[in-house]
Amino acid sequence: MNEEAQFRKESAVRFERNFPGPINRVWEFLVDTKKLPAWFGDSVIEPRMGGAVKFMDGHVRGVITQWYPPRRLTYTWNVFAPGQEESDYPESYVSFKLQEQGKEVRLILDHLPVLERFEKQNAMGWHTFLDMLAASVSGKTVESREFYMKQNAARYGINLANLVR
Repeated sequence: MNEEAQFRKESAVRFERNFPGPINRVWEFLVDTKKLPAWFGDSVIEPRMGGAVKFMDGHVRGVITQWYPPRRLTYTWNVFAPGQEESDYPESYVSFKLQEQGKEVRLILDHLPVLERFEKQNAMGWHTFLDMLAASVSGKTVESREFYMKQNAARYGINLANLVR
C-alpha cells in the first residue's frame, strides 16, 4: 500500500462573460425558480446554504455549498439517468461568481473536476446555457436549446449524434 500523497491534475472548464446589470438581476436568473426555466429547463433550487438543486427535470442534482447573494453561488453537480438514485459519474462543483463592472456584471463560471473525456461536451453545454442566459438577462427571445447546441457543437467539434457517455 502506498502511503505517500498522490498529486493529480483535474480537468476544469471556465467561462467569463459580461451581462447587462444590475448584479441583483443577473443573480435572480441564477436562483429564481420562475426565471431558471428560460435557460436551464425545469429546475428547482432551495435558496440557502445546504439547499437542494434539481435541474433539467432531475437529470442534474446537487446541494448548494456556497450561498452569498448576489456575488457567489456554488453547488455540487451530479448527473443521473431517468429513475437512477446513484450517479454513474463522480460529483463535481459548479461555481458562479458575479462582479459589478460599471453597468455590466462579469460572470465567472467554473466547473470542476470534469472528466477529461467530457471536456469539450461540457464546454459545449455550458456555452449553450450561457447563451440562453444572456438572451434571458438581455430580454431577448431565447431560442431552443437545440438551436444553441448546434452552434456550439460546431464550435467545439462535437458530433451531436455521437455524444460521449
